[in-house]
Amino acid sequence: MPAVPPQRSGTAAGRPGAASGRGAPAAPRRTALAEGADRLRTAATTEPGRLRVIGAVLAVLVVAFGAVTAWQTGDRASAADAVLHRSQPLSSDAADIYRSLADANTAASSGFLAGGQEPKASRDSYEKDIRTAADKLVNAAANSEPGSPSAQTIARLNRLLPEYKGLVERARTYNRQGYPVGGAYLRYANEKMHQQMLPAAEDLYTDENRRLRADYARATPYPWAAIGLGVLTLAALGWAQHRNYRRTNRVLNHGLVAATATSTVVLLWLIVGHSVARASLDDSYDHGVRSLNVLHDARIASLKARGNENLTLVARGAETVKVGADEVDAYDHDFRTEMRLLGKGLAEARRLADDRAGEQPVATAVSNMAEWRKRHEAARDQDEYGNYDAALDKVIGAKGATGECFDSVDDNLASALRHETAEFESAAGDGLDAMTGLPSGAGVLAVLGAAGAVLGIGRRLSEYR
Repeated sequence: MPAVPPQRSGTAAGRPGAASGRGAPAAPRRTALAEGADRLRTAATTEPGRLRVIGAVLAVLVVAFGAVTAWQTGDRASAADAVLHRSQPLSSDAADIYRSLADANTAASSGFLAGGQEPKASRDSYEKDIRTAADKLVNAAANSEPGSPSAQTIARLNRLLPEYKGLVERARTYNRQGYPVGGAYLRYANEKMHQQMLPAAEDLYTDENRRLRADYARATPYPWAAIGLGVLTLAALGWAQHRNYRRTNRVLNHGLVAATATSTVVLLWLIVGHSVARASLDDSYDHGVRSLNVLHDARIASLKARGNENLTLVARGAETVKVGADEVDAYDHDFRTEMRLLGKGLAEARRLADDRAGEQPVATAVSNMAEWRKRHEAARDQDEYGNYDAALDKVIGAKGATGECFDSVDDNLASALRHETAEFESAAGDGLDAMTGLPSGAGVLAVLGAAGAVLGIGRRLSEYR
């Protein structure tokens, strides 16, 4: 019989290590993250592994630089476009609403002074101003955010405008019939205009100017994050090429050179393009927006002065105000206040004008304003002496009246506004053009640069296969 090999006591088939009655504990399974980290550490100890890590870091840096550049320049280009095509035009529309309302009030008082047979020119001017104000309000409503302060102001003006028109029509009706109550209705209409409508229009103008300044604040700051990332990317690419040269004695790696070239182009484009855009936008604000704001304010002051001058004759001393120890005509007092504001505005507009074409109409308006004051004093003297008809002729007469001076001031201010608007559009347009194509161009060049970095590192890796 064959001998049976000796068996270890207590050992069962299929149960190794059961001599003590207990199995050894199983080793815990490692996570994929830990295994990946081990592989990465192992790979980093070899030159091919280090090259792969360098290539990945360079590609990420180049792509991140392009993405941040595209994001920041895109945001600034959008803000510059808003300045040129939305904010400033809406600010001008708000100023036109104010001017149209003030001019309509002036035309209504001028027509009232002419008597029952209102001149066609005054009536046409009034209707044109009312239509302009209504059209501008529609445009402003379409571009305002629902529920915003601007939207609420526009809704209020849309409610007040027909109320004002109704008062003016009543004043005209009674004036044609020779009833003195027509003057009371006109003064009530003027009160509604000056105490409710013009302050609301001024609020709208202020809100739109605030939006314009906010768009400038978004468009002009330097994109420091993109610039800093661009410098870091170029430094990393330079280090990688220097490392490659020290290890291989090869001066150039075509892929890394291509990545460096594209990153350099993006960085220079970013710095130069944004610097040019910033300079142009600053110029559009300093020599465009600031001048436009001053000219709008001056024109509004001239319109309010003209309206108060007319109402001085309409009221015939019915409205007075105490100045110091004296009682003076309220409308004449307001006229003098507005004329002082007009003088300050014209002086500031003349200072801001940066060329002869912008200065000339302002200088002419200054001389017209001085003549207006002289003629107004002569008209007031006649009114104080009881020569109402002579005073009326000096205010709304066909020749030598204050109306000629007002018309000339208004026309010259309109000419200056057109010139400054053209300067703003030119400078702001140059600023927008300087950033045109930069966001998309930065993205495309970043992709090409990242591909160049990967291919350059891949060329070195191929030498180890």
